[in-house]
Amino acid sequence: MLAYIVFSGAGPILVLTSLSGLTHRQALERFHLQGIPKFIAYEVAIGRVRELYGVPFEVMAAELEHTEDVRVLDCNGHNIFSNFSLAELGEPIKYGD
Repeated sequence: MLAYIVFSGAGPILVLTSLSGLTHRQALERFHLQGIPKFIAYEVAIGRVRELYGVPFEVMAAELEHTEDVRVLDCNGHNIFSNFSLAELGEPIKYGD
């Protein structure tokens, strides 16, 4: 299980994925279907996400155990920025032109 903060034209979202990463073909297709043709993403520690989101995280993680997919855990940019320090973010993953 991996967690990422994804920055797109619509603002930041926090996603969980059971795929190998956000540049996996299936993840990219999912983003395109959601109107996200390009993005900058940062992986965040899964333990930190579990700690912050509790039961909603556990429910979504359990669902992802049975499928390879990407799911949005949080789409409230203010909440995401309140929960994560920019110092926690590593190297960006950039996708799109």
